[in-house]
Amino acid sequence: MKTSPEDLPTWDRDHYWHSFQPMADYEPLVIERAEGSTLYDIDGRGYLDAASSMWCAALGHNHPRINAAITTQLGKLAHCTSLGMGADVAVRLAKRLADLAPGDLRHVFFSSDGSSAIEIAMKQALQYWRQRDEPCPEKTKYLSFGHAYHGDTIGATAVGGIGRYHEVFGPILCETVRVEPPDTRKGAPEDETQAALARLREVFESEADRIAAAIVEPLVQCAAGMLMHPPGFLSGLRKLCDEHGVLLIADEVAVGLGRTGRLFASGHENVTPDFLCLGKHLTAGYLPMAVTLTRPHIYEAFLNRTPDEDRTFWHGHTFSGNALAAAAAMATLDEFEAGLLDGLPERIAHLGERLCELAAHPQVKHARQCGMIAAFDLETDEGFLAENSPGRRLARYALEHGVWLRAKPDLAYVMPPLNVSADDLDRMFDVVAAGLGRTTDEHG
Repeated sequence: MKTSPEDLPTWDRDHYWHSFQPMADYEPLVIERAEGSTLYDIDGRGYLDAASSMWCAALGHNHPRINAAITTQLGKLAHCTSLGMGADVAVRLAKRLADLAPGDLRHVFFSSDGSSAIEIAMKQALQYWRQRDEPCPEKTKYLSFGHAYHGDTIGATAVGGIGRYHEVFGPILCETVRVEPPDTRKGAPEDETQAALARLREVFESEADRIAAAIVEPLVQCAAGMLMHPPGFLSGLRKLCDEHGVLLIADEVAVGLGRTGRLFASGHENVTPDFLCLGKHLTAGYLPMAVTLTRPHIYEAFLNRTPDEDRTFWHGHTFSGNALAAAAAMATLDEFEAGLLDGLPERIAHLGERLCELAAHPQVKHARQCGMIAAFDLETDEGFLAENSPGRRLARYALEHGVWLRAKPDLAYVMPPLNVSADDLDRMFDVVAAGLGRTTDEHG
């Protein structure tokens, strides 16, 4: 098929059904190549990737270490099934993740995306309660938090807390108990922590014998508008789960592997979850891969003890443990251990300085930061349609000036690659600051 750059926008609009995108008014943006923190479209225009290509491009684009690792692996093995065998590089990755993970998280189940990793944790939790030495088959519910997002497969959708993603699918979703999370925008951190833990305690006291697992996005609920939890909440949740016999699933698909300033978000409060789900940063956005790590006491409940017993976890994905993805993940971890994590405090401080400057703008409220996530809410007028809201106008301005933001109507955030240069970070914030000034001038 012959193609020309002129064809691609039309084909993009006519044939490519995009994620989370109202297609009726979609404006094509076709990316041809990328380098560092910059994406380039088919016309050669560059855009700083201020959202890390939806939070996964941990090391930017076209990274030499990852390129070399994939190229080398391609010359040896691209893929083999995980059914009864495993690629050597995937075996090494499983061991490396087990060594790096907090506590006794030792057993790694591979999948292709974060939503699937959540699904695996949910299924393993349910099956664990049914076939452990003292079965509790009545534990069939899950506890999750308001405004949560855990993915779009059926189980992951069920534990989500954003109505537009789950309400229409209600008839096919499992039962979920939702608790309002703490939110640093609403009150003093200590007060928010204690109030949220009190809500949890009340639910556990009445329903723990029917709850298989609680699921949480540690520290930051990203899709909830960068809703940030105050200190002490995660460790308090872990303690309540232990007291009431509820397993804990930590969804670190978006916040794990460096995004919060540490390798694992759970590490900020020395928490070991029963399941740890990782994705996005795992391969630095290069190839689809996610993992679900779990602890020995859960893993052991899936081991047959007699020839006629069947306690197997009957679940799998065609590309689980893909060799090319595993090579990309190993190279990403190499980069972390080669000094990227050591350099994060300086980048985090720089990000914070620029956010503090924006916080003084009259249109900005609730400026907040967690590691390499900077976010702020925007003052809005009730009469604005979504497309004419401050957030959407700011995103359009930024795009016109070479920065790609994924803003909401009343929210903007900068979530750049972890290795973003100081110059690129400054340019992102300079454009955001100029955009805030422009939108304020236009609409008073």
